[in-house]
Amino acid sequence: MEVIYEDNHIIIVNKAPGEIVQGDKTGDSPLVDTVKQWLKVKYNKPGNVFCGVTHRIDRPTSGLVVFAKTGKALSRMNDMFRRGDVHKTYWAIVANRPPQPQTTLTHFLKAVEKNNKTYVASPSDRDAKKAVLEYRLIAESERYFLLEINLLTGRKHQIRAQLAAIGCPIKGDLKYGAPRSNPDGSISLQSHRIWFTHPVSHEVVDVTAPPLHDSLWQALCQAAQQ
Repeated sequence: MEVIYEDNHIIIVNKAPGEIVQGDKTGDSPLVDTVKQWLKVKYNKPGNVFCGVTHRIDRPTSGLVVFAKTGKALSRMNDMFRRGDVHKTYWAIVANRPPQPQTTLTHFLKAVEKNNKTYVASPSDRDAKKAVLEYRLIAESERYFLLEINLLTGRKHQIRAQLAAIGCPIKGDLKYGAPRSNPDGSISLQSHRIWFTHPVSHEVVDVTAPPLHDSLWQALCQAAQQ
């Protein structure tokens, strides 16, 4: 487990692709339990260790996840996520050049539980929710394009569905139209940066995930920094 930030109230870890944040019907061991065990060992704590889930990212996605170490932090972080006071930037690799190098996408999305997929729907559909994100093209190689995405709403599979809707499914994302999977079953989407005002100390917390240990990610990240 890779810890990116920790203080008395919160801990931010770099989730590997394939890990689930919270327990689900698969019965696989979730990241929150790994964090609890890590805290228990580090601080030699007897009994149960508190660790609250403040938000989730999709299982095949990698990157930053914030957990709360205290009840006070959990309730305040939950309120901050609801109000949109926690800002998140994602990086995504796509195989098709986006129609514009930088723009705002607005769709109405409808999540279907039966196949765990989100679809673009009509604004008149009562079950559809407005989804807005901003993206910009920050690097490219001969075959792939790296997009930086700022989420302005938080809908299920929002980035995956909206990028697919403009003809740019995320590399490896078979569910949303990618032609082939990634070897490790991941999709090339990373929760790259999170910044917010600390719920207790009120200081600014601003953290960035390191590049993945993958040659394509490494090359595109290096190009983005030039």
